[in-house]
Amino acid sequence: MRNLGADLRALDQRVLRVLRTRGHSPSAEAAVTALARAGEHGMLWHGLAVAGLALDPRRRHVYLRGTGIVAATLVANTAVKGVVRRARPALEDLPALAPVISGRSYPSAHASTSFAGARALSHALPAAPLYGLAVAMALSRPYLGVHYPTDIVAGALLGEALGRLLTP
Repeated sequence: MRNLGADLRALDQRVLRVLRTRGHSPSAEAAVTALARAGEHGMLWHGLAVAGLALDPRRRHVYLRGTGIVAATLVANTAVKGVVRRARPALEDLPALAPVISGRSYPSAHASTSFAGARALSHALPAAPLYGLAVAMALSRPYLGVHYPTDIVAGALLGEALGRLLTP
């Protein structure tokens, strides 16, 4: 019988290598880097919520709750990273294209805060573009070489779960 864990790690490495080598150009890398920077600490989602507060005061409660959910998700993500302690990817021939705040990789905070933000804000804004943005944010991380694909899947699941749990 094959070792499922080893097979999953090998698949994770292969998909990471594909995302680090396909679709790269200076302009694409600059755009993806800018998107990823906007996602630090869930700031993109907080920005959307602040814009919503200014432009849509009727749904103030949704935007305020959204900021709380994104913040709570970041705290939960940090706690999971502290327990799991998975190191970030290191491909010798493909160094990461973006700086990181910590050496911990699992789960992706960009993915978790993005999916939590998309879930929370979808009560006031169209869900499809929010989730499209969340997917783009999550995929930016292995594209830049700072997360394994399984990190973003775990982050997306964590964010979606917390978004559902914390949204009435």
